Amino acid sequence: MRDWNVVASVHEEQFGRARAILQALGTVKRTVFHNVLVMKVRDVRAFADRLAETIAAQPDLAGTLSRVVPAMNAFDFHTPEEFDAAAMAIAKAWLPQLANRSFHVRLHRRGLKGLLVSQPHEQSLDRALLTALEAAGTPARISFDDPDAVIDIETVGNRAGLSLWTREDLKRYPFLRVD
Repeated sequence: MRDWNVVASVHEEQFGRARAILQALGTVKRTVFHNVLVMKVRDVRAFADRLAETIAAQPDLAGTLSRVVPAMNAFDFHTPEEFDAAAMAIAKAWLPQLANRSFHVRLHRRGLKGLLVSQPHEQSLDRALLTALEAAGTPARISFDDPDAVIDIETVGNRAGLSLWTREDLKRYPFLRVD
């Protein structure tokens, strides 16, 4: 599936059950990566709410799904430079939500080993956003200890999905596990 907007990691020996749970909420496909599924859902917020309700009604599901992360925006890329440019363009739209707040960027990469290295891309996007926020007169700060927001980037091969999750979202949707 090339147009996914959700990435799900499942616990060992729970693949079939996880797939069945997720299929009730959207179109699910296997990936070439171990215990990783991708999905296409119509509305990522509605999906997150429905998954939270499903898990609340069946708490044992937490042992099935390792992490599930909907992407608010997704794009395909072929080079690290294309990745950086597209990720920055999407993240800059979130500057108003990051103004005068604490945040950090997290990149969860599947594939492209050696071509796309998580930490340098996270740090580069952090710095660029901090610079833009400072220039706008709304400085922010990087924090890994209970930040106001986290920008999560998920890649599966040459496709990336980005989301901005607030502290409240992270509490409401414990399956995100962005850190």
